[in-house]
Amino acid sequence: YPYRPAADAGLTAAFERADALGYEFDRETFEGVYETGRREAKREVPAGAASHDRFAYFKRGLELHTGEPRPGDAHALGEAYWDEFCEAMAPFAELRPTLAALRDAGTAIAVTTNLQTRVQLRKLSALGVGGSVDAVVTSEEVGRDKPGSAMFTLPLARVDARPSEAVVVGDNPAADVAGGNALGIETVLFDHAHAH
Repeated sequence: YPYRPAADAGLTAAFERADALGYEFDRETFEGVYETGRREAKREVPAGAASHDRFAYFKRGLELHTGEPRPGDAHALGEAYWDEFCEAMAPFAELRPTLAALRDAGTAIAVTTNLQTRVQLRKLSALGVGGSVDAVVTSEEVGRDKPGSAMFTLPLARVDARPSEAVVVGDNPAADVAGGNALGIETVLFDHAHAH
């Protein structure tokens, strides 16, 4: 799915929820609070699933902006973000036919991703492709992000495949391509800017 439209929709929903909670943010201020929270969360939390957590971004941003913890508000903003993000996700036209063709060919499919398990399971369900994969591995489970080797070896183990039998398809050269190549796995860079 194209990430940017879904992320923009999620941020708009969180902005609207902040307004409903009584925050008098204009959009620029709200985005500044979010970005400050994101930057600080990434600086304070070691690399891994927690460094990608939108709830943590909202929590830290509100703390810095108000000078006090606002756990209920941060939770509400995070829920609004992910509710609308998942609602706005639109799969690439080729996604379901490609997964179906791979399944018909007997090819095992594993999803490996740098985020929290609950979020990625929700995304797969929202896209309607959860039943098309054989394994889902998140950096939350593994304890480190891609390109860490365990993010590739664990999915291989779960589908009982060797690196020489696998192909990594990903959209991030540093995480997906470099990580796969380091283990001798053939890699394909997915250029979603040109996907239809």
